[in-house]
Amino acid sequence: MSTAPLFLLDTLPAAGAARLEGPEGRHAATVKRLRPGEAVLLSDGRGGLAHAVVDAAGRDTVDLTITGRADADPPSPRVLLAQALVKGDRGELAVELATEAGVDGILPWRAARCVARWEDGPRGEKALARWRGTVREAAKQARRPWQPVVEEPVSTAVLAGRVAAADLAVVLHEAASARLADLPLPPRGELLLVVGPEGGITDGELEALVAAGARPVRLGPEVLRASTAAAVALGALGVLTARWG
Repeated sequence: MSTAPLFLLDTLPAAGAARLEGPEGRHAATVKRLRPGEAVLLSDGRGGLAHAVVDAAGRDTVDLTITGRADADPPSPRVLLAQALVKGDRGELAVELATEAGVDGILPWRAARCVARWEDGPRGEKALARWRGTVREAAKQARRPWQPVVEEPVSTAVLAGRVAAADLAVVLHEAASARLADLPLPPRGELLLVVGPEGGITDGELEALVAAGARPVRLGPEVLRASTAAAVALGALGVLTARWG
């Protein structure tokens, strides 16, 4: 038996009737082809989760009855991913996989060796919108009541400030001697995970992040792609902390 599909609403009704309309309604009616009696999940992306049953389906709307409501606690510790910009579909793959693996927030990083630049203006805004749209759809696919927030892109200097503010910051680096499993991981607060670009993190960037308090680590003997490293690390963190408890 498959899990009920999840749809996003700006505000969840506490009880009674609800309606899916707009893009969510069209998707539910024409792609999912929901029919009366089928179960669905509704979320506001901020921890709210409602169980509902389909009453009627129109051309691009679905009418529902709320049957239950809950508020999910956020995972702890919170994992913020600083993902270096990756060119083309690889960047969207990186945030998609990270979202499915449970990341709580994404910070696009303009690292020195990024091929993608995301300059200020329409082109950069379009690229950021693609990441946000990818994260939204991945959160729905994973049935996540908490949708990760994709922030505005940052420079290395700004990232160093975020490193200093985190309870723990780790930089995935192929030359690191320490393993992620060797670190004392915080049970709560914020854990900042830094993933560099395909060309690697420069010595200057690594020095700046380490000076701010980051710990270089490696996950294993293999060198991972920039698009897959975060998902692998998040899986490890799910086991090493209480996030999957």
